[in-house]
Amino acid sequence: VQLQAFGGGLVQAGGSLRLSCAASGRTTGSSNMGWFRQALGKEREFVAAIRSSGNSPYYADSVKGRFTIYRDNARNTADLQMTSLKSEDTAVYFCAYSDFGSPRTMESIIPEHWGRGTQVTVSS
Repeated sequence: VQLQAFGGGLVQAGGSLRLSCAASGRTTGSSNMGWFRQALGKEREFVAAIRSSGNSPYYADSVKGRFTIYRDNARNTADLQMTSLKSEDTAVYFCAYSDFGSPRTMESIIPEHWGRGTQVTVSS
């Protein structure tokens, strides 16, 4: 499975940004796709994940209510709509894919497939 992320950039605090992740290759109909992020000098952390059906979205507490993850199976994409952005959301964002578990387990079990990161910078 190959993953390609789009949509990073610079935005002011309080603004919005949408990331998109396109999956290709040997994807399945029972997979999970998600987003992680890594800020400078910090460990990578889970952001959000969703089932291939578009059901069961799961979010980290730090983004709940501000970020929404969508799954489009026709395009084989997982988008992350980010609103009310804060300076602490500044990080490199990574798309991930797993054929195992659930969106919730993506928080604790390392996904098998990763895309290259895309930089999100929120200016205060």
